[in-house]
Amino acid sequence: MAVKVIVDAFGGDNAPLEVIRGCERAVKELGTEIILTGSESKIKKCAEENGVSIEGMEIVHTDDVFDIHEEPKEIIKSGKNTSMAVGLSLLAEGRGDAFVSAGSTGALVMGATFIVKRIKGIKRIAPSPVMPADKGSFILADAGANTECRPEMIVQFAVMGSAYMEKVMGIKNPKVALLNIGAEETKGRELEIEAYGLLEKSGLNFVGNIEARDMPKGEVQVVVTDGFTGNIALKLYEGMGSFFAKKLKWIFSGAGVLGALFSLGKIKQFKKQMDYKEVGGSALLGVKKPVIKAHGSSDATAFFNAVRQAKKCVETNVTGEIEAYVSKLSADDSKE
Repeated sequence: MAVKVIVDAFGGDNAPLEVIRGCERAVKELGTEIILTGSESKIKKCAEENGVSIEGMEIVHTDDVFDIHEEPKEIIKSGKNTSMAVGLSLLAEGRGDAFVSAGSTGALVMGATFIVKRIKGIKRIAPSPVMPADKGSFILADAGANTECRPEMIVQFAVMGSAYMEKVMGIKNPKVALLNIGAEETKGRELEIEAYGLLEKSGLNFVGNIEARDMPKGEVQVVVTDGFTGNIALKLYEGMGSFFAKKLKWIFSGAGVLGALFSLGKIKQFKKQMDYKEVGGSALLGVKKPVIKAHGSSDATAFFNAVRQAKKCVETNVTGEIEAYVSKLSADDSKE
């Protein structure tokens, strides 16, 4: 039976055109069934004017779009009839297997928490992007939702990140590290010191603290921290990626035609490695069903990859794996 992915057709800067282009490709190449939420007339008009086939896609009509400037909590109040909220409601009702949106991150986290609900035992949902590194990639959890955390939440982020990297990214027994200001276990605030102790007892492949400068090396596959620190790390990482891409272009613009030709393949490979579009989006870990937050400026390629990512989450039963591990941790704690 084909995986059915619900997609917010009006989330993001390039909606709905790039959304439906990405979905068209997902239907053709992945065999995914798609439900689009949003204005039916606008979707059909956009598809017709741009030669995009929406064959095989169901449209659930809604007139409203959640404004990115709105307070996130409005998604469950005045924003109930927006394309994002309706999509989340369809997921909660079992009309689809996963949900993708490039809309407001805050609203998506709020909506996922109160409409789709958290996995039993999970205290906070964590947006968790997969980041490029010298050796493969790593997942960063939490990347911005929970600015204040308790130590046990950090452990849950590690559990969820490990399950995702193993099931979706195919990395067996991923290494987990705690983002900190030093490698020693005595470093950091009370949060990091207590989280360190809990991570050591978690049964995960915890390798200790990691400093921000070591994240790009790719020696670990799961980096955990509170949402405040995580979001700063994420934004700096993205900014440095753009900086390096521009500098490389500048360097090779003066290298002459021959030098540029010899280096072109490696430049393209590096650019692809650093491109968020290749991953698709950030999984909101901790939700009962897969929810993917696509980048706000996503194009058709990014939306295609976000749908592919959602499909993989369903097929590998990431939520079930997280639920089972959290239950095991709870059982172990009760024995002590």
